Amino acid sequence: MSDLNTQSRSTAGNAADRPLAKLISRVQVQRGTGRMVLLLIAVFALFALLNPRVFLNPINLQNIGVGAPEIGLISLAMMIAMLTGGIDLSVVAIANMSAITVSSLYTAVAAGAGPEVAGSLSLLFVLAGLGMGALLGAVNGVLISVVGVTPILTTLGTMQLFNGLALVWTGGVTISGAPPAVTAIGKATLVGVPVLFLVLILAAVVIAVVINRTAIGRKIQLQGANPVAARYSGISSRSTLMLTYVVSGVLGGLAGLVFLARNPSASADYGSSYVLLAIVIAVLGGTNPNGGFATVLGVILATLTLQVVSSGFTAMRLSAYEYAIAQGVLLIAVMVFDQLKFRRRRKVPPPTPSETGDPAIPRRGKERAK
Repeated sequence: MSDLNTQSRSTAGNAADRPLAKLISRVQVQRGTGRMVLLLIAVFALFALLNPRVFLNPINLQNIGVGAPEIGLISLAMMIAMLTGGIDLSVVAIANMSAITVSSLYTAVAAGAGPEVAGSLSLLFVLAGLGMGALLGAVNGVLISVVGVTPILTTLGTMQLFNGLALVWTGGVTISGAPPAVTAIGKATLVGVPVLFLVLILAAVVIAVVINRTAIGRKIQLQGANPVAARYSGISSRSTLMLTYVVSGVLGGLAGLVFLARNPSASADYGSSYVLLAIVIAVLGGTNPNGGFATVLGVILATLTLQVVSSGFTAMRLSAYEYAIAQGVLLIAVMVFDQLKFRRRRKVPPPTPSETGDPAIPRRGKERAK
């Protein structure tokens, strides 16, 4: 009877620990997000003090909102892939292929049937660009989930493949022209906020809901946290990875549309430095490089932070090389901080039964002594 009581208390204790574990997890997320909020405020205040006339100019602030969406969407795509324990090095190449698809279709129809007819088909061109992103993402998904190639090698290879296809398609020259509806969105504002920035926020909200509120989001997180447990839980690794890289491709395609919205032209080598920058933003925003954990809000805050740093460096007339150094310093500082915090937690010894106040173990010891 005593053993039954002890077992029931232990079971009740485990059940009580589950909400506590969830609470601790939420607190950790809030701390990571709070860290990014403080960093964003600190960086903004620093450049506002150093050069307030240029940095606080309304046009400069609006440029921050216009420049953030394209790298923000690419960083969200990178975050999705890293959440499963993988990576997507081809996302910028996918974005360029999407932009080239839309621009090529529009210019071809405009040359043959006239700009008015081409403009009326803007929605079809946009869907074609997103479809190209989904198709190229599916290529990554097949190689990773079906063939079983490592994500970093797969996306490194497809990055070169997609870049080569883009060069052959364009002949190495820039294609000028984009649907009027797309370019109009690039110039539009809503209550002073660029519409492109609102597109980024909408995409972030959708991704956050999918990850945190849907079954597929839980599968993606578990796939990254513990693939073995995911397999024994009945989760199909193949379908989960396939969907992940298709979603990453669609986000890349959306980033390509933002490329066109900002500048109505497409080329094979646009945003060549965005791959490393997207990785920096994803990790800086709280994404675990080993998979299983990421925060969409953290990625958005990290995007804004680095965009503010870029704008501040421009206002201070600093070079792109110095901006690259700043990116590396921020990334290393955050990783060192997280690693030190992790080691501090590991050094804390687990509580003894007497510290937890569990009377079951002392009682069990007395019974054995008798």
